[in-house]
Amino acid sequence: MSWGTELWDQFDNLEKHTQWGIDVLEKFIKFVKERTEIELSYAKQLRNLSKKYQPKKNSKEEEEYRYTSTRAFLATLNEMNDYAGQHEVISENMTSLITGELTRYVQELKQERKSHFHDGRKAQQHIETCWKQLEASKRRFERDCKEADRAQQYFEKMDADINVTKADVEKARQQAQLRHQMAEDSKAEYSSTLQKFNSEQHDHYYTHIPNIFQKIQEMEERRIVRIGESMKTFAEVDRQVIPIIGKCLDEITKAAESIDHKNDSQLVIEAFKSGFEPPGDIDFEDFTQPMKRTVSESSLSNSRGDGKSELKFGGKSKGKLWPFIKKNKGAGPEDFSHLPPEQRRKKLQQKVDELNKDIQKEMDQRDALTKMKDVYIKNPQMGDAASVDHRLAELGQNIEKLRLEAQKFEGWLAEVEGRLPMRNEQARRQSGLYEAQNTSAVNSCAQDRESPDGSYTEEQSQETEMKVPATDFDDEFDDEEPLPTIGTCKALYTFEGQNEGTISVAEGEMLYVIEEDKGDGWTRIRRNEDEEGYVPTSYVEVYLDKNAKDS
Repeated sequence: MSWGTELWDQFDNLEKHTQWGIDVLEKFIKFVKERTEIELSYAKQLRNLSKKYQPKKNSKEEEEYRYTSTRAFLATLNEMNDYAGQHEVISENMTSLITGELTRYVQELKQERKSHFHDGRKAQQHIETCWKQLEASKRRFERDCKEADRAQQYFEKMDADINVTKADVEKARQQAQLRHQMAEDSKAEYSSTLQKFNSEQHDHYYTHIPNIFQKIQEMEERRIVRIGESMKTFAEVDRQVIPIIGKCLDEITKAAESIDHKNDSQLVIEAFKSGFEPPGDIDFEDFTQPMKRTVSESSLSNSRGDGKSELKFGGKSKGKLWPFIKKNKGAGPEDFSHLPPEQRRKKLQQKVDELNKDIQKEMDQRDALTKMKDVYIKNPQMGDAASVDHRLAELGQNIEKLRLEAQKFEGWLAEVEGRLPMRNEQARRQSGLYEAQNTSAVNSCAQDRESPDGSYTEEQSQETEMKVPATDFDDEFDDEEPLPTIGTCKALYTFEGQNEGTISVAEGEMLYVIEEDKGDGWTRIRRNEDEEGYVPTSYVEVYLDKNAKDS
């Protein structure tokens, strides 16, 4: 099956067919391109949808995500974001593996097709030129034969006429012989041209055209194979992301299965429990006899003095009925005394935890600057030790303010928990440990306030306030030999190292770690042999070598 032998006379139709094949290929490219645009648009819409329903930071919505059902919904939103990413992968792979490759192939195909049909036209023009030469030689031979016949007839007529002179007869004879010779020459030329044409025609239809058409056939078959391979790639690109998409759906299912209705019900209790006992029975008041009304601890009381209900806090309250008290819609007092006891305790506990965290943060900064100052004192060439004094004084003032604030809230917290400020240490430890266990059991949003060993002590603020004693950290700068690298790190944010001993880094930059954070909030890194210094540990992501970890 060869186009060269079967379609030797279908040059024009083959030209139209191959152009149609290129049009089909370009149509497929356009189809894939529009598919990639749809995938990108779909991914963008999914990401926007996921972002739209994400909880807003520092809002009431964020607090609602402590429930297992809302946490499962949040996990679903995150998985949908990853799901959208897979559709972006489909778009990217189809663009690079199909659209880009086929676009280049079409350009090459057009050039190859143009070259083959140019050769075909050239061969056709050559055979047509040979045919014209044959026709011209044939007409010349025919004309010369007719001229020879007329000259012969004229000679015979002159020779038969007795009135014609002998000289005229001789002239007619010579003319007839000349025409006859010309006819013979034309015959020989025509015969030679005919043989040449037949040879050229045979080569044209049995060699040149078959070869050209065979190349065109191979080109067309390659196009057909290529579009088939592209269609397989089209399906394979989708198939490659199916496992990841399936994993996203599995995670959504897993999140749904993690919903615990009992746990959520317990969280509702923790969130809204007032701590009061239900009101007791109201005693009968006999107005027929003058007698003083007795009221239970948790009943509604009426003040005889001014006719207004009197609400007091704690054990002094003789007439509280909390479910019927209208809540204060304003910000409320600083000690949260407008809240029921249980809710007030939680708010105060949360406030104490926040203040302790702020104190620890300020102390970490102070300790880091203290270490840096010691380094400057021992190595003046690295920086001026007096440059950090102002900042150290500010941190000291901030720590003192936060300590006083924390003590104030701890006093209120002790009051709510029914303790005196000077209650013994063991009772405080038990209370703090119980609180930590209780909040952990119900996944409460309130933060635990136990120390790392699970207890809470009043000496905590005093212990954390102590400065970290100088270690061999200070002596490392005296070594002449450069410190060995113990890992690498990636800068998460840009840091401008304005103080001596620090080093500036750009976001995304990879550097070497030569000393890990020792609890002061700083990590020592190196860019090259001449550039090293400290950066905040929170600004980098550290990857320690396995050997360094083992050591």
